[in-house]
Amino acid sequence: MSYKRVLIIIFIILIADQALKIYIKTSFTLQQSLPVFSWFQLLFVENDGMAWGAKISDFIPFISERTAKLILTWFRIIAVTGIGYWLWNTLKGPSSKILIYALTLIFAGALGNIIDSVFYGVVFSESLPNIAEFLPKSGGYDTLFHGKVVDMLHFPIWKGYLPEWIPFYGGEYFTFFEPVFNLADMAISSGVGILLLFNRRAFRLESNN
Repeated sequence: MSYKRVLIIIFIILIADQALKIYIKTSFTLQQSLPVFSWFQLLFVENDGMAWGAKISDFIPFISERTAKLILTWFRIIAVTGIGYWLWNTLKGPSSKILIYALTLIFAGALGNIIDSVFYGVVFSESLPNIAEFLPKSGGYDTLFHGKVVDMLHFPIWKGYLPEWIPFYGGEYFTFFEPVFNLADMAISSGVGILLLFNRRAFRLESNN
């Protein structure tokens, strides 16, 4: 696969991801929702941590939340740099298109979320009680590297009480699917899913080499 095609895919994902995030950030207040279908809505939330809202400070309690956030942002930057280097080397040699597509999706998605983590705290004001302002005169809601990732895609396909016979959670109110995510997360998940489903085909040429 050519470098040009990979760059086009990365560019499309980044533009789509950031365009939707900026639209949500400048049109919604925090926790505001817009029903699209009965099973899908746009719900504006901000994620200050890792996947599923987890934070480093949840696992290492003696680290402050701001320090944990800074560590997480730098970890993301180092990780996406490593993925980018892996993708670059993969493009230079005889490699599986499946591996290239997967790495391209993961790289683009990770880069999309890094943009939020690094810059959004500086270029946007708070999203409560009013809609955020882009490049506010009074300054952003936080400093560089302390931005929050914007999520908005929510699929509450089913809501209700679980049957009593289910161990541990029987009788509790449950929503499927509860997590809120963004296009960058979808790209990362798709790339990882491709690697898991087509592992042998993805790494076949690398194994032979």
